[in-house]
Amino acid sequence: MTRFPDGFLWGAATAGHQVEGGNVNADLWPLEWVENSTFNEPSGDACDHYHRYPEDITMLAELGLTAYRFSLEWSRIEPEPGYFSRAALDHYRRMIESCLTCGVTPVVSYNHFTLPRWLAGEGGWAAASSPERFGRYAARVTEHLGDLLSWVCTLNEPNLMAMMAITGVLAMGEGERRSAPERSEVPSAGIGGFDPARYRMGLIAADVERMAAVHRSGREAIKSVAPDAKVGWTLALIDLQPAPGGDHRWQQARERGQKDWLAVSKEDDFIGVQTYSRSLVGPDGNVPPPDGAPTMQTRWEVYPDALGHSVRFAAEQAGVPVLVTENGMATGDDEARIAYTRAALEGLAQCIDDGVDVRGYLHWTLLDNFEWNAGYAITFGLVSVDRETFARTVKPSGRWLGQVAMANGFD
Repeated sequence: MTRFPDGFLWGAATAGHQVEGGNVNADLWPLEWVENSTFNEPSGDACDHYHRYPEDITMLAELGLTAYRFSLEWSRIEPEPGYFSRAALDHYRRMIESCLTCGVTPVVSYNHFTLPRWLAGEGGWAAASSPERFGRYAARVTEHLGDLLSWVCTLNEPNLMAMMAITGVLAMGEGERRSAPERSEVPSAGIGGFDPARYRMGLIAADVERMAAVHRSGREAIKSVAPDAKVGWTLALIDLQPAPGGDHRWQQARERGQKDWLAVSKEDDFIGVQTYSRSLVGPDGNVPPPDGAPTMQTRWEVYPDALGHSVRFAAEQAGVPVLVTENGMATGDDEARIAYTRAALEGLAQCIDDGVDVRGYLHWTLLDNFEWNAGYAITFGLVSVDRETFARTVKPSGRWLGQVAMANGFD
């Protein structure tokens, strides 16, 4: 029997823009609708999780999972600068209360990629005001929710753009997307002339010092209100490996795309590790998977050993406890998802046996959802969602992971 420590968190994760629906104040919303959009389709109603969260949290708990990572949508909470919606804050408080009522530990992300349109208009994370803006937002949120919080992620994968800039690896599934429009072809859509496509897929968020300042501002605000909450951020920790001739580029990618960011986590209570596959780095950047290697819908190699490698690397570099905040497989073959997850968990268990302090495993994702540029074509979920009726259907992988959680291990 492969066993995990007592109190180990077993759960699944979602993100607001990908499941809630109707995020009309978010910076990406207008980009999803313009002509020649880089998005295959708009997020629209998504999974209607904003209204159906009681059903979804109950379903998660009934499967046997004990933790749920979800994000707060900043654009709902602060739709205009300095105006905080009590109704939106109350909504997220009810979500957290639903988790606690069901015996589920909430792991709350304060930001998962999307920004309010007004902040995008100021320049997004590149704006000099962004650390102060995020700190103000984090303070107000924690004043309203902090008494219920035990795990908080400030930012989701702030190193993603740095990784892409150095290696060219695509760290989020995009599938078959339309050609990217030229900058001049993307209208500002009423957000101060700032092009969120440039923010979203460009290099603005690649500055570790700027994003570390944003993170620290948020962490300080959270700790000032809820000192006992465990606070960290999550990083995209692709298992980078050198291809022939790629040693220099690989070292550069590890330093600038991962190590510099993990060093920031030395100040935190934990590091959120998000790993799906490996990336082979050649002299000119990312190279395709080996011939004949199985791949996911995202075209990433099916390589479950990546999780154990990334967890060890993160623990070594950051020196703080690890929480696996995302790991999963984009596939229409649910048996393949189970096999991948089992193998990934075997590697994770070996890390724990070797002394790595791992506090939990949160599968990406609970629901088949809006996977950014790929729309709804890519399926990571433990639960399928009917695109017309929103009806949920638990997949065998969801029941399997629930059984693992209840046994706190597997044969």
